[in-house]
Amino acid sequence: MRKNLLLSSIVALFFSVPSIAETVNFPEEIVPLQVGDKKIEHSFFNRVDEVELTPGVYQFKLKYTDLYEQGYDEHQVIDSEPFWVTMTIAANTDYDVVFNRADNAVAAKVFAEAPQVSLQVKGESLGIPLAIIPEPNLSSGAVSPVATAAPAASTTAIASATTAQAPVSGPAPNAAAMLDFWWQQASVQEQQAFIDKVTKSK
Repeated sequence: MRKNLLLSSIVALFFSVPSIAETVNFPEEIVPLQVGDKKIEHSFFNRVDEVELTPGVYQFKLKYTDLYEQGYDEHQVIDSEPFWVTMTIAANTDYDVVFNRADNAVAAKVFAEAPQVSLQVKGESLGIPLAIIPEPNLSSGAVSPVATAAPAASTTAIASATTAQAPVSGPAPNAAAMLDFWWQQASVQEQQAFIDKVTKSK
């Protein structure tokens, strides 16, 4: 009886370990590309907008990409170069990456030249600005280990993530513009897969 009870306790402890991971949520305009030496894979159908990490210090590679309407059925995509920041993740705390969205494409281009993002504890109103750091030398072993980092890819979480982030100035892009935006980001194979999916659903 004691042996069974002990075995049950060990099994319960083993399966409870992932629950200590904390979640970092990203708005759709800030794309997580890499955590330490672990690359995050995105696809046309499945964008990663949250990453689960155990408490610690992590180096994130991010990219800013945004869409601005220029007129009827016209829009402009604004991208930044990938940049690195350091995030400190505390135990029992979930976070949102937030930023102040520009009012127009001109201001967005200025932002893209020097992106500024903050790490905000979920539920709080103030975030901690994250300084951009030089690209870390991942082969040196100086970067905090991220073997426990587990990207949580979810297409259903994209919409909810955008409503919980920093205030968005101006009207949000409509569904048609966003579809066109993501279409341009997709590879030829992903575009064909999307066409096949839409055709089959009719």
